[in-house]
Amino acid sequence: MQRILSTELPARVGATVRLAGWVRRRRLLKSVAFLIVRDAAGLAQVVVAAPAVREQVEALTEETVVEVVGTVVANPTAPAGVEVVEPTVRPLGPPAVPPPFDLYRPVLTATLPTQLDHAPVALRHPVRSAALRISAAAVSGFRATLDGRGFVEVHTPKVVASSTESGANVFALDWFGRPAYLAQSPQFYKQLMVGVFERVYEVGPVFRAEPHDTVRHLAQYTSLDVELGFVADHRDVMAVLRETLAGMVATVGERAGGALATLGVTVPEVPAEIPAVHFTDALKIAGAPADEPDLAPAHERALGEWALREHGSDFLFVTGYPMAKRPFYTHPDPARPAYSNGFDLLFRGVELVTGGQRLHRHADYLAALAARGEPVEPYAGYVDAFRHGMPPHGGFAIGLERFVARLTGAANVREVTAFPRDLHRITP
Repeated sequence: MQRILSTELPARVGATVRLAGWVRRRRLLKSVAFLIVRDAAGLAQVVVAAPAVREQVEALTEETVVEVVGTVVANPTAPAGVEVVEPTVRPLGPPAVPPPFDLYRPVLTATLPTQLDHAPVALRHPVRSAALRISAAAVSGFRATLDGRGFVEVHTPKVVASSTESGANVFALDWFGRPAYLAQSPQFYKQLMVGVFERVYEVGPVFRAEPHDTVRHLAQYTSLDVELGFVADHRDVMAVLRETLAGMVATVGERAGGALATLGVTVPEVPAEIPAVHFTDALKIAGAPADEPDLAPAHERALGEWALREHGSDFLFVTGYPMAKRPFYTHPDPARPAYSNGFDLLFRGVELVTGGQRLHRHADYLAALAARGEPVEPYAGYVDAFRHGMPPHGGFAIGLERFVARLTGAANVREVTAFPRDLHRITP
């Protein structure tokens, strides 16, 4: 008999079925026992009356993996309006050691560090797994949207010979006796692949050895990277980003409806045109000094509140960041060279995306590195490609975990990360 999932039970009333999953909870009453079995799709209620089977159920521990064969009957008070009766119950492994918290409760009462210490079992809780389902749907929407617009998915090295973001900290390692680094981003490679496919994207891990110990930073996170050629300027990139976000949000709504319901979350509307302000105006709106070189978290929150109040939007573009705060490959604004053709996208008052137009002429790269006092040699393999003809191009990168955290209202990005890596945590 083929195994079915719990969600298939309503269509099998009157039939004998085989279920398999984990013991979520047992309710041992005087005349009857209830066994709640959890599988990948949801919960199934099993009613146990036979003394021999009840004896088996009494010996089970929570999280033990079992197989149940029984008959499906309708019961409006049971999960999904059905339950399984007259069952046989067979453990598929030894009795499980119960986790240090109750997975059957509506919310996990354990502290976040305890949950992360015991992540393999904490992630079984519907609240924790719901965030990961939303994450999977978001990535699916990201890929589908870009595939539909002629982008090609690429896979680039995660071990590199030089740092990508000049000035940022990197994780160094020994590569057969030579110095190497974990990639901070696929930036260089995705630009080079524009010279091959014109439009590319990548989904993969990036590594930042920056000693941030905040609720919004991880040392390893998943980056959704995009690069496209033949742009007029950064506004073409912003348009593609808007379409990509709309596709991600729509797919989350379509494919992760149950997860959204579990978390009590509704997906935001992505405006047909996301409001945008120049960096200099953003400083004024946020009440920051006019000579401030960057936006602090408090400024981003103020801008998020302004965008919601003035435009009814959870999203806001801030354009024209000072060149001094952007990587050397950033294209300056031709009309205001001290400012860049770069942008950040704020989502509910937190920076979610960084992007912009890149330099595409070899001479401009040499000049940009010289202006920053950096040698060309560490970047030679990257810069040399621009001698062979590259179109005007630009791109962006979305931090997946931060996107899901903002979407779900999680207070800490670690709540939506399966096995977070940060300043203090490298296990499990």
